[in-house]
Amino acid sequence: MKKHSLNIAGHATSVTLETPFWELFKAIAAARGLSVNALATDIDAKRAEANLSSAIRVFVLEAVQNVAN
Repeated sequence: MKKHSLNIAGHATSVTLETPFWELFKAIAAARGLSVNALATDIDAKRAEANLSSAIRVFVLEAVQNVAN
């Protein structure tokens, strides 16, 4: 796992993610025409989980599942 710095609504923060989740997260952001920070801000605003790293993992998992179906 590796820490990654993000800026959410002008606030610096970091998330710790496994490399495969981070790489997929970046790819999803690019495919949607968003920056990683913009996508993280959107996830942060909608998350039910208390932890942003977990919310990003769930988001990536759901995105992959949607493509597989």
